[in-house]
Amino acid sequence: MDLDFLKNRRTIRRYQTTDIPDELLNELLEAAFRVSTTGNMQVYSVVVTRDAENKKRLAPAHFNQPTVTSAPVVLTFCADFNRFIKWCKLRHADPGYDNFQSFFTAAIDALLAAQQFCTAAEAKGLGICYLGTTTYNADAIIKALNLPRFVVPITTITVGYPESIPEQVERLPIEAMIHHETYHDYSDDDIDRLYQEKEALPANKGFVAENKKETLAQVFTDIRYTRKNNEYFSDLFLKVIKEQGYNF
Repeated sequence: MDLDFLKNRRTIRRYQTTDIPDELLNELLEAAFRVSTTGNMQVYSVVVTRDAENKKRLAPAHFNQPTVTSAPVVLTFCADFNRFIKWCKLRHADPGYDNFQSFFTAAIDALLAAQQFCTAAEAKGLGICYLGTTTYNADAIIKALNLPRFVVPITTITVGYPESIPEQVERLPIEAMIHHETYHDYSDDDIDRLYQEKEALPANKGFVAENKKETLAQVFTDIRYTRKNNEYFSDLFLKVIKEQGYNF
């Protein structure tokens, strides 16, 4: 199998108005649901949003990113022990799944299914965009989608036929992520070498200049993903998880 379509993939945020046929979407979801899952429990669910008004209700939870309302389909992948717990109780089994281990298991399952969906969708010529905002405003998504106890949104994907193909964003060299046999920690020289190309890109130099920072790292720590925001949204998401029934 040729892996070029994976190596050359792009995140797509602008879509054609062409809708995705139900038959194709169901085929992609069926393929996604064949992914590996802990204990064959499949403790995840997907909420499919097509209706324009429902997409508008979701948009504020994603900081009103235009891709939410312009994409023909929005998929919210959720960690879901609700279905499995109800099955256990109906079959006179005592479910012990209101804990961190179970939540994390369901979150992993949801992400595995999401990524398999994306790979299948891109193989069929569709474009996708992951929305990292899902865990920032999970409480608003829970209300918009009427998610019951033990169901927590984990990630959101917009999908459609690409309007255009953007430039491919950079990635670190593979040696930055690969450790043979055991983990080999990074020296200062390693960090300099591994981030040299990323820091030298004109676009990234532009980010540094426009934000009046000294380094690209400061753009991340001081502008994009600040300690204050990370701590605030961490507390908020943990509160939501507990309110949904996971006691830890």
